[in-house]
Amino acid sequence: MMLKSSRILTLHLINVTKQETLLSSAFARNVAAGSVPTSQSPARLSRKMSTNFKGADRLEGTYNNVWVEYSDLVTEHNALNLGQGFPDFLPPEHVLKALAEVANSNSVHLNQYTRGYGHPRLVKSIAQLFSKLHGHQLDPFKNVLVTLGAYESLFCCIQGLVNPGDEVIIIEPFFDCYKPMTTVAGGIPVFVPLRPNNLCSVMSSSDWTLDPVELESKFTKKTKLLIINTPNNPLGKVYTKDELTMIANLCKKHNVIVIADEVYEWLLYGGQKHIRIATLPDMWERTLTISSAGKTFSVTGWKLGWTIGPDHLLKHVSALHQNCVYTSPTPLQEAVAVGFELETDRLGKPECYFNELPAMLAPKRDELAKQLLEAGFVPVIPDGGYFMVADFSKLSEFVKQCKRFLLV
Repeated sequence: MMLKSSRILTLHLINVTKQETLLSSAFARNVAAGSVPTSQSPARLSRKMSTNFKGADRLEGTYNNVWVEYSDLVTEHNALNLGQGFPDFLPPEHVLKALAEVANSNSVHLNQYTRGYGHPRLVKSIAQLFSKLHGHQLDPFKNVLVTLGAYESLFCCIQGLVNPGDEVIIIEPFFDCYKPMTTVAGGIPVFVPLRPNNLCSVMSSSDWTLDPVELESKFTKKTKLLIINTPNNPLGKVYTKDELTMIANLCKKHNVIVIADEVYEWLLYGGQKHIRIATLPDMWERTLTISSAGKTFSVTGWKLGWTIGPDHLLKHVSALHQNCVYTSPTPLQEAVAVGFELETDRLGKPECYFNELPAMLAPKRDELAKQLLEAGFVPVIPDGGYFMVADFSKLSEFVKQCKRFLLV
């Protein structure tokens, strides 16, 4: 393959060289005829033109990404990456086995493009499981869209629904992509914070709440979307039914669409319950719910996600997807479908992976909190998700002492 690639590259270079020779000859003839100023050589024109390109205005402010920066630093210093949410353990055996069987299958179709909006076997398995969870019978071919990760689902939802000047309410702290995705669509991010109501040596993510009055003040005639992430990244807050009902009532009052980012729906600790805002009264028709195979089965590198919602909203998201990515990898979709089929049968049982995963992560959460406390941090104990936020302000005096020591 390397040899073939080298040959192709060489051919391209040869073609470029010939084109440059032809252009130079033509340029020389035009100079001789007096039709081109002699001060502008082909090389000079090329340099001048190559610096004239400008990116789309809508990308302003989106070029830098904190996770790209952290990942580069981790690689440079061979450090442990505590910033990004991906497991350091293998996915469930039956999911890996399913992918291996697909790879070794004699089926031609499993190695080719599948249905653009989602592999039939996968959308059927998603619809079967989430119909139970939503209390609403899903049509696998109208109410489910499979995407390249929940990230693409978010992008397509926002791009497919937001017009320039539309406002999007984003609850702080938030997953960092919400803001740039909104601005690239021409939308205006409107922020409202979760605030801690219990400042002590150890806080829980449940101590962080929305002020209903402050939230309602963010709704205007221009508000198009509200994005809610439960369990929240990075706090780990799991919204209660009362909190979600308050948010839902405001969205209905102001006729606003909800994007529910629920990728951590199975990562719940201490008996917490995940309430889906789409299941609340009259919310199905105005909610798009996003989930992730990466978080569900600990396969973040597979980059598969999906959006569930009513056809009158999902059709706009699907239109963006078909003109952007078009389809997702067939073998991965087939393997995730097999995983869902098995776990749907196990749902509610101890051996279900959706129960095993949080049971495995809870002791790790507790150990990390313990170590942070011993090191002088004030951790916020998450009720869900992968992450833990910690206040390091008490370390300020220690840092000052270190600086004085280094100066000496």
